[in-house]
Amino acid sequence: MKKTALHGVRDDGNFALLVRQIRDGCQHQIERQLEADGIRISFSQYLVVKILDKYGPQRPGDLARYLDHNAGAMTRLIDQLEAEGYVRREPHGQDRRALTIELMPAGKRLWRTMSGYSERMQKLALRGLSAADRARLLELLTHVRDALEDIP
Repeated sequence: MKKTALHGVRDDGNFALLVRQIRDGCQHQIERQLEADGIRISFSQYLVVKILDKYGPQRPGDLARYLDHNAGAMTRLIDQLEAEGYVRREPHGQDRRALTIELMPAGKRLWRTMSGYSERMQKLALRGLSAADRARLLELLTHVRDALEDIP
């Protein structure tokens, strides 16, 4: 017997719904790990810490676009991370009107704790697939992403 998909809706022929449910499932697994480890941040905050660790300081607007948040939501999210000492706002190097968000030492320590979450979630999600099938799946999904980006 198949398990009920997230939100009780199952339509395996609906590509967009299936992708959304996979995304939601991945997010849910990471949120469960955050909770299990006693880390009190949201999934969006997790993503901001991840981005800052991987790519360095970012403008708030760029973070908002990446997370599909509006400016107000991003400001509140950054305020919360800043209150915990994970990030700080700094003047932008080339544009004195702009700010960048950078990871503080506490944020770097937090990321070291959380850095394996995505890998663990991916292993759980792809368990049962051969290495060749996993590679092919990622190749196909990359192709779909790129095709959507190429649509004028």
